[in-house]
Amino acid sequence: MAVASSESEQSPTREDFAALLEESFTQSTLEEGSVVKGRVVAIEKDMAVVDVGLKTEGRIPLKEFGAPGRDSSLKVGDEVEVYLERVENALGEAVISRDKARREESWERLEKAFEAGEKVEGQIFNSVKGGFTVDLDGAVAFLPRSQVDIRPVRDVGPLMNTPQPFQILKMDRRRGNIVVSRRTVLEETRAEQRSELVQSLEEGQIIEGVVKNITDYGAFVDLGGIDGLLHVTDIAWRRINHPTEVLAVGQTVKVRIIRINHETQRISLGMKQLEEDPWEGVVAKYPVDAKFTGRVTNITDYGAFVELEPGVEGLIHVSEMSWTKKNVHPGKIVSTSQEVEVMVLEVDPVKRRISLGLKQTLANPWQEFADNHPVGSEVEGEVKNKTEFGLFIGLDGDVDGMVHLSDLDWNRPGEQVIEEFNRGDAVRVVVLDVDVEKERISLGVKQLQGDPFAAAEETGDLRKGAVVTCEVAEVRDNGIEVKLVGTDLTAFIRRSDLARDRSEQRPERFAVGQKVDARVTQFDRKARKVSVSIKALEIAEEKQAVAQYGSTDSGASLGDILGAALRQREQSDGGEPEAETASAAQEVSSDAADSSEQDAVEGDASEADKKSD
Repeated sequence: MAVASSESEQSPTREDFAALLEESFTQSTLEEGSVVKGRVVAIEKDMAVVDVGLKTEGRIPLKEFGAPGRDSSLKVGDEVEVYLERVENALGEAVISRDKARREESWERLEKAFEAGEKVEGQIFNSVKGGFTVDLDGAVAFLPRSQVDIRPVRDVGPLMNTPQPFQILKMDRRRGNIVVSRRTVLEETRAEQRSELVQSLEEGQIIEGVVKNITDYGAFVDLGGIDGLLHVTDIAWRRINHPTEVLAVGQTVKVRIIRINHETQRISLGMKQLEEDPWEGVVAKYPVDAKFTGRVTNITDYGAFVELEPGVEGLIHVSEMSWTKKNVHPGKIVSTSQEVEVMVLEVDPVKRRISLGLKQTLANPWQEFADNHPVGSEVEGEVKNKTEFGLFIGLDGDVDGMVHLSDLDWNRPGEQVIEEFNRGDAVRVVVLDVDVEKERISLGVKQLQGDPFAAAEETGDLRKGAVVTCEVAEVRDNGIEVKLVGTDLTAFIRRSDLARDRSEQRPERFAVGQKVDARVTQFDRKARKVSVSIKALEIAEEKQAVAQYGSTDSGASLGDILGAALRQREQSDGGEPEAETASAAQEVSSDAADSSEQDAVEGDASEADKKSD
């Protein structure tokens, strides 16, 4: 009985096995949606059979065990981690996945790296729209084309399927989206290299580099991991319009480090600093007033640059280009690459400036005109322009002279005379003055005829008190305009000066062309004014008669005056008829009676002369 009981305990029944199996399932920790370990028990065609400790095994495609772009090297007996999606499907098999297992592992690891800002390793394995896909050891990330390299890359072939570091820019686990950058890693690495290289460089150091890029303002030279800027003005001492005149991409050049900015890590380079400065001793080589031949290198609105020697240029200002061509663009006087003779006007070695003159090497047309046409000589020219203050006349030597309004006519106003001239008219003028320094020539038209006032002053015919014959030119309400016979002068006789008697002071009693005698009351050459008076002449004649025949104020009787007049007439004429003698006596008698009145009138005439003056 005891033996039977012992055998029963040692030999479990079928029910016992069933209970143990159920217990093992109950105690299992495998959960759906988790990563579990399994063992490869068989490989059938393109599928791997993996036992994860469940009732049945699960099947996984072999391609899930290989990295993207590479074949799988899985074999029976290998232990692998898989993702358990379901414990049992409709066929009674476990649903497992290697890809999802790897993805879960990668996401956890990548999230930690993203939070820490660390780099991750991956491989570019495919090209998609807008970029590439990268395998991050199970997780697939997107690499935008702009994030592949620092500069655009045309061929990405050498980068495919090569393990390399990436920086995670963005992660979204819910959408399964990861964005990475290779450019950020390169920039960071390059910045470290630049920092180390910059620390090893010094200003003034001579180093070789390779021309990497050329722009309008200079060239970038690779110094072995860091670029330096070689500005166009530091390539050579001479003028260079574009760096391509001297440099080419890929060319090896020797440069000197001019400046280093450790904060921005910018390096300025120079090539001309390796050569001798041509501006040394420039004052001695190019003394002021010396003439040299140079080549026009550049033309601007304000002048032209002339190269005297390689590296030494001077500026011909537009005002120093021509004696006569004013306000003309320099390009109409000289051309680029033209050989010209210039004169040194000023040298400033500190500012590296040389002022040059082109017109100074040519004859001064103003001086030539002054030498060939002295003051007082007559020349002929063409009316170039009319202005409110005179005429501009084109003269020999391509110079201009001016005739002022006051020099157009002796008598008429210039505003009236200038209307008689037109552009293109040929006129003859007299040279009045030549100022070579100010480049001015004063001309005159009226001087061709001579100054009538000067002629009258020389002859003395128009001195104050002289009697002149006048021809009436115009009759006005307030007087008459007369021309002095024998001269080119005109005068105006006011109504009050037309006669001694007020009743005779009527302009209408004169006619144009009528000749009358008058007395000069004013002659001023500076003011160019002459005044005449008929009234003053009448008063002067009466005064002369009284002085000649005597005055009642002297105590002589009227008979004495009459007798003296008769005797004078007889002596001068050899005897007069009796009627004429009586008339003369009557005239003298009348003059004597009115002697006091004549003195008063003469005083009035003198006062009128003063007011006229």
